[in-house]
Amino acid sequence: MDRRHFLAASAAVAAAPSVLAQPAAGPEKARVTLGVGGKPLLYYLPLTIAERRGFFKEEGLEVEINDFGGGAKSLQALVGGSVDVVTGAYEHTIRMQAKGQDVRAVCELGRFPAIVIGVRRSEAGRIRSIADFKGLKVGVTAPGSSTAITMQYALVKAGLKPTDVAYIGVGGGAGGVAAMMKGEIDAISHLDPVIAKLEGDDAITVLVDTRTEAGTKALFGGSNPAAVVYAKKDFIDANPNTMQRVVNAHVKALRWLAAATPEAVAETVPPEYHLGDRPLYLKAVQNSLESYSRTGIISPSGQESVLDMLRKLDPELATAKIDLAATFDDRFVKRASS
Repeated sequence: MDRRHFLAASAAVAAAPSVLAQPAAGPEKARVTLGVGGKPLLYYLPLTIAERRGFFKEEGLEVEINDFGGGAKSLQALVGGSVDVVTGAYEHTIRMQAKGQDVRAVCELGRFPAIVIGVRRSEAGRIRSIADFKGLKVGVTAPGSSTAITMQYALVKAGLKPTDVAYIGVGGGAGGVAAMMKGEIDAISHLDPVIAKLEGDDAITVLVDTRTEAGTKALFGGSNPAAVVYAKKDFIDANPNTMQRVVNAHVKALRWLAAATPEAVAETVPPEYHLGDRPLYLKAVQNSLESYSRTGIISPSGQESVLDMLRKLDPELATAKIDLAATFDDRFVKRASS
C-alpha cells in the first residue's frame, strides 16, 4: 500500500474509534505511572499525542508521566518499581531477559530508530566518517540509552571499539544543542528536534541518519524497531484490562499520526518542544513521520536485527540464550486493531 492510500485508510479508521477493542471490564489500575527518557523527543511523539489528544482519558486512565534524562533511567525506574509502564527502546526487553528479568514490549511505536549521528561542522573536513571518531567526545541522551547503543554499533561496524569515544550525557531536550554550541562535545548521537535544530543552525554534518528506511538499512542492514511500550510480565498479567487500555491509547496515537500534518503535530505538543524555532520543528516532524510504526507490531526480522546488534556490542549477550518470542506480547495491539 502506498503512502497516499495508507493515509486515507488510516484517516478513515481514526474517524471510527469503535474499531478499537474495549476491555469488557474497567481497568484494574486506573492510575498508571509511566516512565520515558526524553519526552520532548520525536522518538516518543506517539506518547505525547496520546496524552495531549486525550486518548488515555478516553480509555478511562489517569496516566502520570515521569520524564527521565534517558531511556536507561526510565528502565531503572521500572526495575525499581517507581513506574508501572515505560515507553522506551525495544532493546531493553532483550537486555532484561538476559539478566533474568521478564520485561515485555506490548506495542511498537517506532519502526526505525530515528537516531542521527553528526559531527561538529568545523571538524567535518577532518572527521569524514565514523572510522575517524576515535578519541571524540560524543553527546548522547544518557549513557546506556538507545542513542549510545546506536553510536556503539556504528563504531563497531566501522572497525572501532565501543570504548573508543567518550559518551557525554546531554539529556533529551535543549541540552544537546547547548553542549554542541559550547564546544563541550565533538559529535552527537541524538534525535529530532535536537538534530533538526543543529542542522538548521549549520552546526553539524550528518554522517548516519536512521530517520528513514534507507538510512536504517544502511546502518543495520534491515529494519530495527525503536520505541515501544513495555512493562514487567508480572504487571501485565495482573492488569490485563489496564494494559489493553494503555495500548489502545497508543494505537489511537499512531493512527492519528499517520494522517496528521506537521502543523497539526506542532499545534498539539507543548510550545517548548519547538526549541524556540517552530519552522525547524515542522521540518523535524516531516523528517520523522516515516519512522513511526504502521501496525504497532514488531516484525520478527526487526527483533533479530536488534538482537544481532546487541550481540556484537555486549559480551554477555554474545552467548546468552534469548527467546525473542518472550520479548513481545502482541495480544493487546492485535485486539486494539481488530
